[in-house]
Amino acid sequence: MTSAEYCNYMIKEILEEPEVIKRTISEEMSRVKRAANEIHAKEYEMIYMVGSGTSYHAGLAAQYALSNLANFVVSTIPASEFKRWVPLTSNRKALLIAISQSGESSDVIDAARDALKRKIDILAITNTPESTLANLANYTIYPRSGKEVAIPATKTYVTQLTSIFMLSLELAELKGAVEHDIGSLREKLYNIPIFIEEIFKSSMDKIRECARKHKERNPVFILGSGPNYATALEAALKFKETCVVFSEGFAAREFLHGPIRLVDERTLMILVSCPDEVNEYIEMSRSFRRLGAAVISVLESGEESNSLAENSDEPLYVPQGVPKIFSPILFIVPIQLLVYFTSVFKGLNPDKPEKLVKVVK
Repeated sequence: MTSAEYCNYMIKEILEEPEVIKRTISEEMSRVKRAANEIHAKEYEMIYMVGSGTSYHAGLAAQYALSNLANFVVSTIPASEFKRWVPLTSNRKALLIAISQSGESSDVIDAARDALKRKIDILAITNTPESTLANLANYTIYPRSGKEVAIPATKTYVTQLTSIFMLSLELAELKGAVEHDIGSLREKLYNIPIFIEEIFKSSMDKIRECARKHKERNPVFILGSGPNYATALEAALKFKETCVVFSEGFAAREFLHGPIRLVDERTLMILVSCPDEVNEYIEMSRSFRRLGAAVISVLESGEESNSLAENSDEPLYVPQGVPKIFSPILFIVPIQLLVYFTSVFKGLNPDKPEKLVKVVK
């Protein structure tokens, strides 16, 4: 990268992601274990998850992990909608997991206060100790991202995911989830910083040139399935915020139920694919290219992915070895970089997008 391309906080904060994930694991493990033990002892029957923007997307990925690892019934709701969707009275013993980088987002704070009115306990996942949200909560976990200056959230997102995945593993172990090898999953989660560093070393130049080549594409549609439906939504938000393009994320096959009508030679399609989903994406990729769109596939390296890579204009690889349940941490990284470089090549300021503020009051 040239010095001009490195002069923004957004890229610096993306490059800090391996270190802040390590810090979250090492500094929050005891707090996560304590929260998990207390939550397990309370025998909650229902978990609600709320957040806004990026934090809401972290909640969707968390729902997948908590449901599949710890067998919880989880409902993720935009924070601003919580009071409209959750009944004032219920026979279920419920927990609210409220996610907010600042701990001061008015929608999340309002949701937490509405939860207390419903006698729902609160777990706060916030990067800001002593924030309003932390003070309202029964339990707290503090992702250790450090201060994030750029308005588009990057390193705070991956530390939120790390915190929630750590909690999911602890709860799964406490519930005796024998169908999962918790020790192996824990080890693989802890190795994710190594995989992200590998993306930086092996793919930075490729992602940069991909951004230069496709910087004028508009609209951008991102497709993902399972936990990477959350990745698709988060990627679309980053394109909106940082590149001023119309972008939307979809559950992969839902895109075929109408939105495909919008695809033409101006469109960029980004397909986020775990190895077990590759075959589902191949014909979709061919269809998008026949309609004139450019197709970028974000996929694991390895033979399983070759057929999709061959049917894409630009394959962007992530390393093998991360379980699908944790894959949102890994798959978002090349897209964050793609968004950053696209913004720079369009002559925009990725740190301070117009009309946006860091904390929405």
